[in-house]
Amino acid sequence: MPGRSRTALRAAITAFFALDGLIFAGWVVRIPDIKHQTHASAGALGLALLGVSAGAVLTMPLTGRLCRRYGSHPVTVVCMVVLALSVALPPLTHSAPALGAVLLLFGAGYGGVNVAFNSAAVDLVAASGRPIMPSFHAAFSLGGMVGAGLGGLVADSLSPTRHLLGLTVIGLLVTAVAGRTLLRCEPPKPPERAPAQAAQAAEAGGGSRRGVVVVFGLVAMCTAYGEGAMADWGALHLQQDLAASAGTAAAGYACFALAMTIGRLTGTTLLARLGRARTVVAGGTVAAAGMLLGALAPSVWAALAGFAVTGLGLANLFPVAVDQAGALAGASGVALASTLGYGGMLLGPPAIGFMADWFSLSTALTSVAALAAVATLLGLATRHAFTDTASPGR
Repeated sequence: MPGRSRTALRAAITAFFALDGLIFAGWVVRIPDIKHQTHASAGALGLALLGVSAGAVLTMPLTGRLCRRYGSHPVTVVCMVVLALSVALPPLTHSAPALGAVLLLFGAGYGGVNVAFNSAAVDLVAASGRPIMPSFHAAFSLGGMVGAGLGGLVADSLSPTRHLLGLTVIGLLVTAVAGRTLLRCEPPKPPERAPAQAAQAAEAGGGSRRGVVVVFGLVAMCTAYGEGAMADWGALHLQQDLAASAGTAAAGYACFALAMTIGRLTGTTLLARLGRARTVVAGGTVAAAGMLLGALAPSVWAALAGFAVTGLGLANLFPVAVDQAGALAGASGVALASTLGYGGMLLGPPAIGFMADWFSLSTALTSVAALAAVATLLGLATRHAFTDTASPGR
């Protein structure tokens, strides 16, 4: 593929990642309004949010098969259309069961598009020979930060119906523009030596290729759990447990998303210096320490600092895990790792809700730190399975 076409393809895939973050964050910031509208308790809301999880987890394996049959590019476009249309549906519901039903469709679009554009990104990363995967996920984080910021600005002036309908329009317009590039471009071919290297890495990790992919998926699950928890419960923790104002509470997720964006924008350089295995181990350790501070700090500003440290630590773990799963097993590996990973992101919020009912919200949020520590241990246990890009001697 010519360099110019590869640049255009990278820009188009980046646009889809950013749009995904924008739409998801737009939905997240209106959850309190939807909760009030449906008169749902914390537990009932947690069950309704399982609709997103169920839709995504059911769709992701199917999307992997569709990508193998039809290609990741057209599947990305179709799934993004579904996601953009479905985000307008939650404000039309007036009960928790109805909300859960429409969130099944939203989850299907969300899960499908994440497998599809991650598969497209893995193909481009393999063809480029550079660890650029974090840059795509930086676009997702940046989109999430913008979506959260815009949601906060329009919360008082626009109803959830108008706000989320606006996201539908934006989503369809961006898909129409970026989708043309995806549909015109064939996925780039990776170097022929890549499959052999991937097989050698799997053998070095001490297990079958599928087994190593499952481990990468578990790393993604442990870290994405934290993203989902921060998105849905971070602001409530600041407001409910630390008496923060509504504006300061909204800044909690913004701090987390900004730190994650910065971490991912510098991720390519970090991976080139440390290699993938060391990046996972270091990131998990930092995230665990940051979330303990964020969950247990006695002041708002210390909690905000903890949220930011958590974002920096988690930033590159998910991109690395999905990239390595794709390098080992192609679209099937991306689908399996994404199913586990995004399952963690989407199951995290309801799990936090149930634990908050049983114990307290601050105690529930320490589970994010615990799973970040598990990701660190998994990275240590399978460090020889990573196809590292660190410079010799580093």
